Amino acid sequence: MAWGSNSTSPPPSVCSLPCGPGERKKPVKGVPCCWHCELCGGYQYRADPLTCLPCASHLRPTPDRTACRPTPVLRLSWGDPCAAVPVALATLGLMATAFVLATFVRHHDTPIVKASGRELSYVLLAGIALVYAITFLMVAEPGVGVCALRRLFLGLGMSLTYAALLTKTNRIYRIFEQGKRSVTPPRFISPTSQLVITFTLSGLQLVAAATWLLVRPPHALIDYEMGRTPDPEAARGVLRCDMAEGATLACLAYALLLMLTCTVYAVKARGVPETFNEAKPIGFAMYTTCVVWLAFGPIFFGAAQSADRVHVQM
Repeated sequence: MAWGSNSTSPPPSVCSLPCGPGERKKPVKGVPCCWHCELCGGYQYRADPLTCLPCASHLRPTPDRTACRPTPVLRLSWGDPCAAVPVALATLGLMATAFVLATFVRHHDTPIVKASGRELSYVLLAGIALVYAITFLMVAEPGVGVCALRRLFLGLGMSLTYAALLTKTNRIYRIFEQGKRSVTPPRFISPTSQLVITFTLSGLQLVAAATWLLVRPPHALIDYEMGRTPDPEAARGVLRCDMAEGATLACLAYALLLMLTCTVYAVKARGVPETFNEAKPIGFAMYTTCVVWLAFGPIFFGAAQSADRVHVQM
């Protein structure tokens, strides 16, 4: 007997065929022996013929969705282009800073170096060196020590830099404002006073970071939510320090306050005589920095929507 299309095999006499791998049986209402096959979606796997269950947060389903498997962990390596480029630029920056420092030391007693405020200049160079050096901590594999150093130094370099610039700009402004009213020089303009003011301003950042370390000890963690994507095959766990985006910006908030205050004094001191033009380059640097910071916020939080934000946010 032929069963259609010249086939000699009888057609299957069942209401529903068996479901494939990763598919569960969805019973048809009113017909207890029939079902529809439904693929387990998202991060679910087939636990039994009728049930799909989600995998644990650190797991993802196998390609056939019959079990769960560990999610790979993403680590930022030194050879990664997203790390190699910042490290190379930071190395060049440290070399340039060292060259300027060596030049200052070589001409330590010359009038030009003395007029530039050599004590604050050394502090400024130290702050710039710290800003470049933090790049290496950001690329290094997270651990208790690395995470603690990140908290301490992430904002300290900028705070030290802006504190020195603020102290220098404030000194220029007070000298010329006092000169309009009296021949008596203003208080706290000696090199020692300037260093005390600078270290006091930047020390607040250090005290806050140290307090944070004591209140909440640092640690590294694997964040599986950060690398979670709609496609389980592309999911990755991210090894990172226990610092959220908001905490990272909080480390930089005080430095931002110092920068804005320095910008205000740079604007106030823009009218100093042309022969005393130190305030104008500082003002130009502050205006440029403000623009960079305005762009930094949206870029930083926009990168948080990317699966590869561990790379982008470097």
